Amino acid sequence: MSLDILGQLINTTLVFSTALIFAALGGIFSERSGVTNIGLEGLMISGAFAAAVSTFYAQEAGMGSMSPWIGLLAALVFGVLFSLIHAVATITFKSDQVISGVVINFLAAGVTVYLVKLLFEGAGQTETLTEVFSKWAIPGLSQIPVLGYGIFTAYPTTYIALILVAVSYYVLFKTPFGLRLRSVGEHPSAADTVGVNVRRMRYIGVMLSGAFAGLGGATIALTTTSNFSHNTISGQGYIALAAMIFGKWHPVGALGAAVFFGLSQAIRNYVQLFEWSQSIPQEFIFMLPYVLTILVLAGAVGRAYPPAALGEPYDPGKR
Repeated sequence: MSLDILGQLINTTLVFSTALIFAALGGIFSERSGVTNIGLEGLMISGAFAAAVSTFYAQEAGMGSMSPWIGLLAALVFGVLFSLIHAVATITFKSDQVISGVVINFLAAGVTVYLVKLLFEGAGQTETLTEVFSKWAIPGLSQIPVLGYGIFTAYPTTYIALILVAVSYYVLFKTPFGLRLRSVGEHPSAADTVGVNVRRMRYIGVMLSGAFAGLGGATIALTTTSNFSHNTISGQGYIALAAMIFGKWHPVGALGAAVFFGLSQAIRNYVQLFEWSQSIPQEFIFMLPYVLTILVLAGAVGRAYPPAALGEPYDPGKR
């Protein structure tokens, strides 16, 4: 493999990893607080929809290069609002958290497609966006051979995601807020006895998951697809969930897992450049990221230890 192709492979890996990093971080905040969130797919769908629609109307209003940033902010807000459905159902009404997550996924898929048809005269997707994010080259660093293009010439959302990994680690493990959030996911009754508001912390955890997953969906719509349709996310939320588990509910671990899954998607694109790949049915090549997800989960689940109270509604009366 030439150095140019290697640099392109690294760069493409980061492109595919970015949305997974955002969503996996969101899953960590929710599940560290004790609320299972398999609704990351739906939250990403809602974020992608909000980003594409908001960016379209912003560019129509003449906002120019500010349009995708408006779309990114809209995705964050919409993700938070959508995650409140999961929070109310599971924390306030103590519904089954897995079922609620499944409902979020189906609800997001149905509602967003309906709204797209409503807003765009029956079309199955939004119009192609003319104002989307372009890659930023960091002066000096982008001139480094291989890594310069691979790492230091990236979309702004990639830089934001990497910064948020460090911020999330610091918040979760170095601040009183992080200690409280983790405590309600490990032993909520003990946290309650020392004055931690379990319900509030869990609401915050779920809402943060909505914000991060919404940004992940927006990343896809504003960098790689330039629109929103029913297949914009295509299972990325489930891969992000796998990255969270494989990364052992830790921001740095989730980053590594997301990069691994991003690499599998990048390889899917580049493997077709080689002659020997012509004899492999294309369907098998496109299956690669999802097959790897299943294999990694099968191997990692037994060695991954989730928060002790994950999935258990908290009842103060049972302390």
